[in-house]
Amino acid sequence: MTGLRVLWVVSIFAFCTLGAFAQPPTSSLRVTMTPGVVEAGAPELIRVEAPSADSVDGEWLGHKFAFFRERDGAWVALAGADVEAPIGPSTLHISRHQHGQDLVLNEDILIHASHYRTGTLSVSPKFVEPGPDALKEIEEESKFKAKVFASSAAEPLWAGDFHAPVRAQPTDSFGTRRMFNKKLASIHKGADFRAAMGTPVHASNSGVVVLARPLYYEGNCVIIDHGLGLYTLSMHFSRIDVHEGQRVKAGDVLGLSGATGRVTGPHLHWAVRWEGAYLDPLKLLKLRLNGVK
Repeated sequence: MTGLRVLWVVSIFAFCTLGAFAQPPTSSLRVTMTPGVVEAGAPELIRVEAPSADSVDGEWLGHKFAFFRERDGAWVALAGADVEAPIGPSTLHISRHQHGQDLVLNEDILIHASHYRTGTLSVSPKFVEPGPDALKEIEEESKFKAKVFASSAAEPLWAGDFHAPVRAQPTDSFGTRRMFNKKLASIHKGADFRAAMGTPVHASNSGVVVLARPLYYEGNCVIIDHGLGLYTLSMHFSRIDVHEGQRVKAGDVLGLSGATGRVTGPHLHWAVRWEGAYLDPLKLLKLRLNGVK
């Protein structure tokens, strides 16, 4: 964990009564963000001290999200800025709903750059310039994945800290600008683990398996919904041992690592997605979440 940012926000209730706006006295909220320095591609734990609120929701970088109530009555959300988020100022909107009244907070958040490398890989030409049949397959898979990501559970399914999916050394590959066969193809939006063929891959936290099937680029892939728009994606399995719709808990075996899809050799690609934003999985592992839920 790299520090804590505390925001004391003072705002005014604004609500409508019989067509006219009234303004009750000002009220204050305490908002904390961990880590305190916000970086592109990093997950953030946002905590709002509002024990008497009926609900709390937020909006940041075009993503709407909900908070859940912590054991002590505070409200918590796991969020983050995408690896490709614009560097510089952004605005975090938080709305507290209480007894039919809304308190809206707007706080400026500075997004700092994370410095990523450029890497060069050689893969089969079909993964750089797919043919017509492959392009049709990729398009159909994209539509299916869009449906999967559009229906996250309305409550957090995870509990406590997230854990590494394999007992293998991770690389610092997240955010790397990838050159495939000397052509810039993408930004690497996950962490690669040096997992030998057949290494057991575990669920990093509890959730529901929403995808467990072979895909063109990802190879044999498993996606877990952890609720409230948070997903983990595991790719390139040699064997999948779970099925879509299955509930899993931290430590359950999802399958065995392999070299399917667009790869240069056996490894596990593990990604974290929140509301469409891809976050650094290794930084999620460093967040201390025991006791949060």
